[in-house]
Amino acid sequence: MHGCGNDYVYVDTMRFPIASPESAARRWSDRHTGIGSDGLVLIGSATEDGADFSMRIFNADGSEGMMCGNAARCIGKYLFERGLTEKQEIRLQTLSGIKTLWLSLSPRQVGQGTREIVDKVTVDMGEPVFDAPTLFLPERADGLTGYGAEGVFVSMGNPHYVLFTKEIDQVVDAGPFLEGHQAFPQLCNIEFARVESLGSLRVRVWERGSGITRACGTGACATAVAAASTGRAERTSRIVMDGGTLSVEWRRSDNHVYMTGPATFVFDGEVEM
Repeated sequence: MHGCGNDYVYVDTMRFPIASPESAARRWSDRHTGIGSDGLVLIGSATEDGADFSMRIFNADGSEGMMCGNAARCIGKYLFERGLTEKQEIRLQTLSGIKTLWLSLSPRQVGQGTREIVDKVTVDMGEPVFDAPTLFLPERADGLTGYGAEGVFVSMGNPHYVLFTKEIDQVVDAGPFLEGHQAFPQLCNIEFARVESLGSLRVRVWERGSGITRACGTGACATAVAAASTGRAERTSRIVMDGGTLSVEWRRSDNHVYMTGPATFVFDGEVEM
């Protein structure tokens, strides 16, 4: 499945347990010798009160991620369309806490009848965090600002550093250096963002553990928050990435960030362990 081109291999571990997801993520993500993906996502039963299902995400290098908004939307679509739930509001357990998903449905013609499919999903991504000492050390930030007009750190359950610049393609060369910069004790996701208008930003992403990806849900949210907090955008933005567009709202009422976008099935298959 993919969300705006951010593609992962999804395994329903309630049916097919994975003993070593780190190793599987590395093997299956290889686009030449494996299936080809940005990583591996495990769909499972919830182990926390108040959650319906759980999600674990492993990057292409085998490292485990905290949260992925694109993957969360895809899981919502999978759960509903494969008959694992009839809920249109799903609470998903992640390493960044329980996230609520709202499914938007539309009818599709199937044979002589119709069935409802998930057209798009909205995810409550929680509150952004600007001060996270375990993720960002501003006293070690020398060399971070050479690529853009301003850099802003935002945690959306995982760390992001957003640089505003007209030259967003710099991310290809700068991404590896910035991901591992001394200011980021646990490495960092990097966004290069260009303001197109007050309500629209063009963004390219370097994801921690995966490299250049076509989209990043938490990165879109971090970019929208960084732009709003610096006066570059209002509280609602269109984030245009290589693989598609996400809508992000940073609500004043609860300080939460809400991300809306599509989710797409690509294919089902079997793989030998």
